[in-house]
Amino acid sequence: MAQTTNDAFDIVIAGAGYVGLATAVSIKAARTNLSVLVVDAAPEGIWQRDTRASAIAAAATRMLDQLGCWAEIAPGAQAMTEMVVTDSRTSDPVRPVFLTFDGEVGPGEAFAHMVANKDLNGALRRKADELGVEIREGLGVTGFEQLSAATRVTFADGSSVEAKLLVAADGVKSRLRDMAGIKTVHWDYGQSGIVCTVHHERPHNGRAEEHFLPAGPFATLPLAPDADGNNRSSIVWTERTRDADRLVASDIIVFEHELEQRFGLQLGEIRVEGKPRAWPLGLTLARDFVKPRFALVGDAAHGIHPIAGQGLNLGFKDAAALAETIVDADRLGQDIGTLDILERYERWRRFDTVQMGVTTDVLNRLFSNDVAPVRAVRDIGLGLVERMPRLKEFFIRQASGLSPTSPRLLRGEAI
Repeated sequence: MAQTTNDAFDIVIAGAGYVGLATAVSIKAARTNLSVLVVDAAPEGIWQRDTRASAIAAAATRMLDQLGCWAEIAPGAQAMTEMVVTDSRTSDPVRPVFLTFDGEVGPGEAFAHMVANKDLNGALRRKADELGVEIREGLGVTGFEQLSAATRVTFADGSSVEAKLLVAADGVKSRLRDMAGIKTVHWDYGQSGIVCTVHHERPHNGRAEEHFLPAGPFATLPLAPDADGNNRSSIVWTERTRDADRLVASDIIVFEHELEQRFGLQLGEIRVEGKPRAWPLGLTLARDFVKPRFALVGDAAHGIHPIAGQGLNLGFKDAAALAETIVDADRLGQDIGTLDILERYERWRRFDTVQMGVTTDVLNRLFSNDVAPVRAVRDIGLGLVERMPRLKEFFIRQASGLSPTSPRLLRGEAI
């Protein structure tokens, strides 16, 4: 996008991932008078080479639809029509199913979709461009300082701008969070998440599976067929870090053999597409979400275990809540960067974030082991949930992100 010579903006967002872009689009769609700049340190166009996919909950789908992005994304998205949970060892010949979920939260509305990352990013970028959001790529933030009624943000090329509000959406290892002096609670799980896409002979019919194995959860998530009609699924495979590093560094034949032991043969022969990748897993929670004229969103505020598939969806909740807070304040003529305004956003998001962080931590510790008494207790618990329709309905609505207290965008309403 062509750059302007503006040296002042209402809002500067550091990070052009999904959460940063969603924040920009949500604000600009509701308040066209607010000027928004998104900067990203990554090289221009690198997002187009991302071959991964993400699970988008129903609430996030409603938000994307309200923002005018979902119609572009939907043709390449895959609805999850069923979710199956098993608990077994890799060597077990049979994997008993303890829990199943239907894939709808309402008539014709799936509780989640799998979406290609580049499709999601591209749709948000095009909407941002249409709304007049300025995006500068290959330009990182090197510092910022508080002025009387603004923040001066300095970039790697030596240029700077003033803004009423600086939003950090620069990931779990956020440099801006550190610059702001915000501490975190963090611990490492000693696990890594392996991500890859596989082709398989038979169709998945929209079915997602999560196998709880002693080293960690192994999830198979349905993808839409590729351009050649190949059946595909996304794999999110948790292993002990030393084993994950060995697996992704091994020959592809060895990797596929290990993968087959976990994936099973129900969909026929499998083949890995591209190079598998692994990243370390841990829990990171920021002690503060805001400072004067500064706010954290997405992984910069919280990084959680992927066991429940809620990381990105928490980020969309942040984007919707911050946008609603800013838009409501601006409509009342208030200064959008003052601490009392931003603390409304922090109060809104803190409990939900901590709750989800604790929940995923407990689930990971409970299921990532092979202790016989613990296995017996958790399997009894899964069996009880399976037999209680109201409790199953509660869990599926939680997974879908639908709640009466959610930001308006997540309910499919305009701000």
